[in-house]
Amino acid sequence: MDVRSYTANKIKEYRKLQKMTQKELGEKIGVKHNTVSGYENGTNEPEQDILFKIAAALDVSINDLFPETRSDVTTTRTQKKGIRIPVLGSVVAGIPLEAIEDIIDYEEIDEELARTGDFFALQVRGDSMEPVLYEKDVVIVRKQTTADTGDIAIVLINGNDATVKKVRRERGGVMLIGYNAATYEPHFYTDEEIESLPVQILGKVIELRRKL
Repeated sequence: MDVRSYTANKIKEYRKLQKMTQKELGEKIGVKHNTVSGYENGTNEPEQDILFKIAAALDVSINDLFPETRSDVTTTRTQKKGIRIPVLGSVVAGIPLEAIEDIIDYEEIDEELARTGDFFALQVRGDSMEPVLYEKDVVIVRKQTTADTGDIAIVLINGNDATVKKVRRERGGVMLIGYNAATYEPHFYTDEEIESLPVQILGKVIELRRKL
């Protein structure tokens, strides 16, 4: 069974365990019930941010939606020796990531994933990304300077501490979105503001680590 079919089956399985209809799941994650149907039959593949929402709605780890070999979006911990990466408490302007001393812990990623780029981890602060990401959750981040629509990214704005937000590319700029609108309303930055403030993409979130 390929990854897409596996994920489709797992979404359906966990939804039924929750005694939830496709319509109810769709309402929780912000899509129509026929879109959920497409996720479950494999004709429509959910984007990364939707996967996080599905996992939260079904009260499972996002890792539960993938076979253990999946590593480009998420990875489960294995018994193999991993590569340690620092968990940062904050990221600020002017300090290279490798020079930041605000290290609060370490996480491990497997060697296969580590070969795909440079990684760091960041502890989430605040509630702007609830119910997908909660305060003190740890996200695994691949360092990169660009992000596509639908990506959850680490963004540095105006020299302040880096923030975790969903990215939506639009004509003339970029929209940064927090799932908790009561805390953070979507904010649009023009191309000019991106250059002048600046607004910098530091990396893409590829995995959530949540401690019970």
